[in-house]
Amino acid sequence: MGKLLLTGVDGNLGKQAAYYLLELVDKDQVIFCGYNPASLKEFAEQGIETHVTNFNKLDGLAEAFADADKLALISMPFVGKKRQNAHKNVVDAAKQAGVKQIIYTSLVNADDETNPSVEKIDHNFTEQYVKSVGLDYIFLRNSQYAEAMITNYFTFVKMDGVLKNNQGDGKMAYISRKDCAKTVAYALETNDFHEAVLNINGPELMTISDFIAIGNEATSNHVTYQEITDEESYAVFDAMGVPRTTDGVFKDGSEAPYSSDGMVTFGQAIRLGKMDIFTDDFKKLTGQEPITVKYMFEHADQFQVGDRHSQDN
Repeated sequence: MGKLLLTGVDGNLGKQAAYYLLELVDKDQVIFCGYNPASLKEFAEQGIETHVTNFNKLDGLAEAFADADKLALISMPFVGKKRQNAHKNVVDAAKQAGVKQIIYTSLVNADDETNPSVEKIDHNFTEQYVKSVGLDYIFLRNSQYAEAMITNYFTFVKMDGVLKNNQGDGKMAYISRKDCAKTVAYALETNDFHEAVLNINGPELMTISDFIAIGNEATSNHVTYQEITDEESYAVFDAMGVPRTTDGVFKDGSEAPYSSDGMVTFGQAIRLGKMDIFTDDFKKLTGQEPITVKYMFEHADQFQVGDRHSQDN
């Protein structure tokens, strides 16, 4: 039997998924890939098979994937044709190497043409491409990371105490990035899902106002919510020095390590009800309950968005 291959172990999601996977299977059953050799060192020192990979180039990928039966593709952190090409390279190499199943971290409602999120375009492209080459798959369509909004909450605590965005009364089942990482590990380990689309949602749907109220109760802060327009949302991020696209320059230690195009169109999608998918697929896959927003706020130091990790060339 072939091994279980996990990509992106140099990122926040991928590294956490690596730790969870090692709790489920023996280290001899796994392969870890990343673009940063330093991120692989701790695993290589344990005797785990590791490969330095750059998905922007097809060269060498099939060789790195040669021993794998299943491959988890953590979606790349840049947006647009560059990401689509990187994902295509991974899928092509996996097919060439004889990988039997792709696990891919996608986005809720990725295949809805009316979903305005720019992020979903790349996710839908990747899902459709995996299908087109005839590989088995598990698509993990993640809800929004709660960590992103918890960090955002504390940003406004330090400012004027008024959290401003364009989500309005739209609802989202916020999920911890740690739980998303857990699903990657479980999807690699299981043989129970084939040609499956799983929506990875948090334990309850809520508006951003609900989210803020939970944060206020847990932290004794007094943040309020103000709905603003899409253009005003861009202006907020511009003032923070956040680039409009992932081709821009990201500040070290940014509290918003994403492009504003991604965040504003994501907020628009939430406002329009395009992200209010709510299932128990997380429990079906892991046998566990997802972490609540309340718990995350009560342990907020463990649930921050963290630094951006990317290889854009």
